[in-house]
Amino acid sequence: MKTLKSYVLGSWQEGQEGNLSFVSLVNPSTEEVIARASSAGIDFGAVLDYARQRGGPALRAMSFGQRAALLKEMSKVLRDHRDELLELSARNTGTTRTDGSFDVDGASGTLAYYASIGWRLGDRTFLAEGDGVQLAKTEGFYGRHILVPRPGVAVHVNAFNFPAWGFAEKAACALLAGMPVITKPATATALVTERCVELIVEAGFLPEGAFQLIIGSTGDLLSRLEAEDVLAFTGSADTALSLRSGSNILAANTRVNVEADSLNAAVLAPDVVEGSATFGLFLKDVVREMTQKTGQKCTAVRRILVPADRMGWIQDALIAKLSEVVVGNPTDPAVKMGPVATAQQLKDTLSGIAELAQSARIVHGGQRTNGMGAPAGKGYFVQPTLLRADDARAAGAIHSREVFAPVATLLPYDGTAADAAAIVALGGGTLVTSAYTDDAAWAGDFVARGGGGTGRIYLGSEGSAADAPGSGAALPQTLHGGPGRAGGGEELGGMVGVKLYLQRVAVQGAKTLVDGLVGES
Repeated sequence: MKTLKSYVLGSWQEGQEGNLSFVSLVNPSTEEVIARASSAGIDFGAVLDYARQRGGPALRAMSFGQRAALLKEMSKVLRDHRDELLELSARNTGTTRTDGSFDVDGASGTLAYYASIGWRLGDRTFLAEGDGVQLAKTEGFYGRHILVPRPGVAVHVNAFNFPAWGFAEKAACALLAGMPVITKPATATALVTERCVELIVEAGFLPEGAFQLIIGSTGDLLSRLEAEDVLAFTGSADTALSLRSGSNILAANTRVNVEADSLNAAVLAPDVVEGSATFGLFLKDVVREMTQKTGQKCTAVRRILVPADRMGWIQDALIAKLSEVVVGNPTDPAVKMGPVATAQQLKDTLSGIAELAQSARIVHGGQRTNGMGAPAGKGYFVQPTLLRADDARAAGAIHSREVFAPVATLLPYDGTAADAAAIVALGGGTLVTSAYTDDAAWAGDFVARGGGGTGRIYLGSEGSAADAPGSGAALPQTLHGGPGRAGGGEELGGMVGVKLYLQRVAVQGAKTLVDGLVGES
């Protein structure tokens, strides 16, 4: 059996034997144990010191352009080994080739995008932000904001559903900013992450101490973080609360960024008619965002709002499309949706569906199932599941319980943007809310009323039907994050994500000196 290793202190380290710390990694289609992992024996204090004393100075000595070259090489390595990584993804996370590509190509693409940002920033080692301002009667006293790399360590704790993209999108921003990275993937699906990092390390282009990998528990790592460090976390809101509440995190005021669970909503506006391009886009997007990666995406659609007088035929249309989804072992080319990733995930899914069914009725799916191409009774397969609640405001758990699986609930609203925005807001903050309409006035009203409760609004229309990638695509050019239960964080979004790892400093002095410092005359 393969034993996964951590990459720390410049070498690969296997967890120590003689303890109960090893966690098994399982093929979710067959329940076969395929690897084990542990971080037992790692000196986390030494890991942090290594990053601070070796990786940090080396990265900060580089320009943005030089750091961009590192990201470009990382992207190339992942792209060159794409097929291997997709095979590992199918074995360890249960993804079809298409769904695995969403993760692996997202990783290489995001690294390449941030490399392009770095090339444009060129040979600078810090950034001027905005215009300067005269602070006295003359230019003898002048102020300007600059952004400089934080002299700490970026610690990244990632979720199980994106073992490639999850580590890459955070690392791209931190490394470009000049901060060394310690990345910790979810242990259950770490097979892909370990291989990604192994390939990058073997290529030999990263400075010593710039990038380290922990497979297994974080031990006392987080209790050692300091004021200049950054902790970025993706996962459940409950875990985020626990991490944020750490006594040393609070005492040092360590910068923390969270991307948590989210009850994302898709809203169909009343102007959209059956048979239109916009309705076709709505139907395609909703089914994809329910079933892609078996619904295990923080951007997946969980609530579907439609005008109350259309509930019946839209329900039928969704069920017809969901019925076409073939569930099974992703190695079978006929399969369109694989299993959920772990036994615990299956247990949580089934208990979650039962909880939602107390506030809505199941109209399609709702049960564990056998998977095509998998041994009977084996694998963590669940049917795509649609529920229906006829009173959106009395839907209870529908607005509070996220089932991280191919599960969504159909909800009615009165057709006004005001009612739609108010119902979406019952979810307490989303990463993305999608609205399907060709009516600019309705869209403007909805954005004005609902924009404050989400990190991104995806507008589907006839004009975007040919190009729109779906609301679930967290593109590096635009913000990924959201308020409230979505975590309150801000990742990606071009320079928005990089600024998380930079310190804003107000520089004051004579204008000639300040301008000379930032390279302007």
